[in-house]
Amino acid sequence: MRTFAALLRSESVLFLRDKAAFFFTFLFPLIFILIFGFIMGDVDRPSARLGFVEETAGAGGPLREVLEASGVDAVLEFQNEASLRDAVLARGIEFALLWEGDALEFVYNPNRMQENYAFQQIADGIVDAFNLRSQGAQPVLPIERIHVGTEASTRWLNQMVPGIIAFSILASGLFAVSGHLTGMKERGTLDRLLVTPMSPLALLAAIGAVRLVIVYLSTLVTLGVSVLIFQLSFRVDWLAYTVLIPAATLGMMGFGTIIALVVRRPSSAGNVANILAMVMMFLSGIYFPIEFMPRFLRTFSQVLPLRHLAEALRFATGVSDMSPMRFWIIVACLFGLGLALFPILARYAVRPQRS
Repeated sequence: MRTFAALLRSESVLFLRDKAAFFFTFLFPLIFILIFGFIMGDVDRPSARLGFVEETAGAGGPLREVLEASGVDAVLEFQNEASLRDAVLARGIEFALLWEGDALEFVYNPNRMQENYAFQQIADGIVDAFNLRSQGAQPVLPIERIHVGTEASTRWLNQMVPGIIAFSILASGLFAVSGHLTGMKERGTLDRLLVTPMSPLALLAAIGAVRLVIVYLSTLVTLGVSVLIFQLSFRVDWLAYTVLIPAATLGMMGFGTIIALVVRRPSSAGNVANILAMVMMFLSGIYFPIEFMPRFLRTFSQVLPLRHLAEALRFATGVSDMSPMRFWIIVACLFGLGLALFPILARYAVRPQRS
């Protein structure tokens, strides 16, 4: 027990001294949340200030009423077409409408490729409403939107935060084993430890225990910052969350085991871990929806553990729905992966360097 306590203390000190590990565990998710939150936090609710010019006097009597009822944030009237187009290019308004008496002409900024899709949907609604108003008609059928599932509709940033947490768990698990152990080998620290009455499993248990606590605290900090700064709302199932985080950390450390078994040099191990992490980040729906990907990439993403971890975290934080059975299967698979690979790591990776 004294040996394990000493290992816990030494691993805690080593973690605090390891700037890369501290960065990827605590600062990396916060930096990404702040960047994406401030730049794209309102991507699902873009500002829609619409400007218009009515060049035919009296012909567009109901036009302003239609525009004000269209759901745009503000309706601004301009004196001429030139000033209207200049305002669109200068981003003084998001898009514009020109009415000449026989057609509604919408003007968009071509540099706003992502938002223009939403503006075009608003424009289609304006055209339909204007045509009905001009004919003195009313919509035949009302539109009622019903969210499928038990969870309420959430913002895009709500979906992204659990994904960033999942990626930070992946990075921490990969580097905890691959980079940490290979670094100990290169510095000779591992050889000195192995001549003491210490079992390899005790060392791995100490590494795992320190990472479990640190990662769990880091996820809470990430959630707290996203709530305080961006006013996000999460309905966390604390039992599911508390079980998932340790299971995910152990599972990702299991993947780091494979790297530690194959790669000996710390720099090479770090490069391999970075490549794997980047591939999984882009193909697991962390920042880009999986639905936008080609079919073969959507199929490939099914085998990536990061995708299932991100979806499980969204379920545990109350962001999206998932079958409870599927959630616990993911937890069991991650936990089992870590437990299965740790003895292999203890046998083949935690051993003295051979000259």
